[in-house]
Amino acid sequence: MRILITGGFGFVGGRLAADFAKVGHRIVLGTRSFIASPSWLPEAEVIETVWDDERILEQCCKSVDVVIHAAGMNAQDCFADPIGALAFNGVATTRLVAAASRAKVQRFIYLSTAHVYASPLVGTITENTCINNLHPYATSHLAGEYAVLSANQQKQIQGIVLRLSNVFGAPMHKEVNCWMLLVNDLCRQAVQTRKLVLKTNGMQQRDFVAMGEVCRVVESLTAIHVESIQSNIFNIGSGVSQSVLAIALLVQQRCKVTLGFEPVLERVQDGVNELHPNMNYRTDNLAALGIFFNNTDNTLEIDNLLRFCHSSFTAIP
Repeated sequence: MRILITGGFGFVGGRLAADFAKVGHRIVLGTRSFIASPSWLPEAEVIETVWDDERILEQCCKSVDVVIHAAGMNAQDCFADPIGALAFNGVATTRLVAAASRAKVQRFIYLSTAHVYASPLVGTITENTCINNLHPYATSHLAGEYAVLSANQQKQIQGIVLRLSNVFGAPMHKEVNCWMLLVNDLCRQAVQTRKLVLKTNGMQQRDFVAMGEVCRVVESLTAIHVESIQSNIFNIGSGVSQSVLAIALLVQQRCKVTLGFEPVLERVQDGVNELHPNMNYRTDNLAALGIFFNNTDNTLEIDNLLRFCHSSFTAIP
């Protein structure tokens, strides 16, 4: 298949591109500014995406079988610029869906976020859980979701929405804006400072999912027959919650095994015995398709991330 991945030079987009290329798909990397094919995927085609030009967007989608829309503003930028967030995550997504429909693209996969449900995420969360987060990051992504689901309902395109939980893993290159993510940040801290510093007591519950698992699931959803899809919204998470402290301890342990030293763990001591609500991020719609997560891959992903940081960043004296 010929697959267009917007945000193809980014964290999720880059990993997806490399993964799909390994299994023989032809990859088109969408980016805001035209640049050469990256060294990590020299065979990829690079195309400039002009988000306010419907003609150019339609041209980008020409002869494409699947669009994976991984471009979007992050939470911090959405909060700083809520109008820009709606313009990009919402309006630009709507334009791209329309362009893909006109270009006769078969399937459109939109990467949204678990945070459309609530912030913080607590309790049991399924694809049927009510949406009540009013943060611009959530509302702008929800606007993008509605564009995809509306086009699917009108049979203009096969639209799929993926709500990602806390994804972590090594990017394709170190300049990717992914180092604010908790696990990525901890691995970089370990290499640069030999410390793991938590800004809280670490007892908050989160669902962490390895990027390799995300790639495997997206690949499955790209190939699955449309007749098998009963719902078009899928939670993407491990289905197993753990505390921030637990994942930090795992990074500490894997650093000793992988890099030969054990970073010092520091955390806020106030309220260390405070209880935090449990969280269960369920992936029922994926399970209905026979798609399950391999939670043992967390260790492999952390090991690879630590090695990536070790080769990419120098220690801070």
